[in-house]
Amino acid sequence: MSTMQDYQSSLDDPNSRKFETFSYLPEMDQARIRKQVEYIVAKGWNPAIEHSEPENAFDHYWYMWKLPLFGETDVDTILAEAEACHKAHPDNHVRLVGYDNYAQSKGAEMVVFRGKSV
Repeated sequence: MSTMQDYQSSLDDPNSRKFETFSYLPEMDQARIRKQVEYIVAKGWNPAIEHSEPENAFDHYWYMWKLPLFGETDVDTILAEAEACHKAHPDNHVRLVGYDNYAQSKGAEMVVFRGKSV
């Protein structure tokens, strides 16, 4: 029988907070982020960029960076918008979202840049 691994996390410690499923894996490099954007585009989902202060990431809505990129299929444009958001708000977490317009829900959501800890 395998042992269960416990992830040390505390809401009082911003460095230990986990976000989506990917936050339990090693931090994604640019190539892996690109693959995720390619997946969102391949599924026909509408990408969007959001950001939030680390201390507000769990109990507040995230700010929308511009409007969702409706119909955008150029991966480089989407990555450039995420980078622009990160440069404009370097202390904030930046999240990539893929909206599924058929299911009327988020098909994918991941933090692509982590802000500075409190």
